[in-house]
This record gives sequence, structure tokens and C-alpha cells, in this order.
Amino acid sequence: MKQNAFRSNTRTVHKLISISTKRQITIPQKYFDALGFSNEAECILRKDAILIRPVRVTGRSEFSEQILADLISQGYEGQELLTKFKEYSKAIRPAVVKLIEDTETFAQSGEGRISMDELFGAEE
Repeated sequence: MKQNAFRSNTRTVHKLISISTKRQITIPQKYFDALGFSNEAECILRKDAILIRPVRVTGRSEFSEQILADLISQGYEGQELLTKFKEYSKAIRPAVVKLIEDTETFAQSGEGRISMDELFGAEE
């Protein structure tokens, strides 16, 4: 329950952390737990900031299954199926990155701004 309370809080939380001589940082435990980090983190450089977030691997198998089902329904099989699957799989990450970039640009513009209550419903 405590973990969910931390995550559901919409305000920004600040904490100063140290950088070692090897340029390493330690993610504070409550952030680590609240965001669901495991053994990998994604590091993204933005203008004047670094975004560090957990790597999400869930969904890869779902995408794979959806791609395969679609290709099979199109009549692909054997080596041709494998070739097409690899081609489609490689296109997913760039498409998702583009979608995220477009979403962030839209969010920063302030257009279509809605409250958390409008998006998810009021808390009970």
C-alpha cells in the first residue's frame, strides 16, 4: 500500500544524490521500489536532463504474438515468415520511440491539457 501511495502522488519529488568517482549513482530505495526497477535501467538524454527509468520487458511477447498471428493470417510460412517477423520486429522500437517523442512534444505544448481526475476519474 505504501508503494502505491508514493506512485499515485502526482507532485514532483526531489532528492539530491551523490555521483561516485566512477560516475555511478545509487537510485534511492523508495524510488527503486515505487517504479519497479530490476537489474536494468533505460537512460535518456534530454536537452539539460537525464531521464532514468526502469526497462519494461512485458509486452515484447505480446507484440511478438500479434506480429506472428498477423503474418500467418497473411499466408506467410517457413523462412519467409521468419524473415518478415524479423523485419516487423525491428520496426517496433523506432515506432514506439517516435510515438513517445510526439507525445512528449504534445504534452510540453500544453495543448489538450486535462487533469488527472479527468483522465483516470476522481479518487474515491
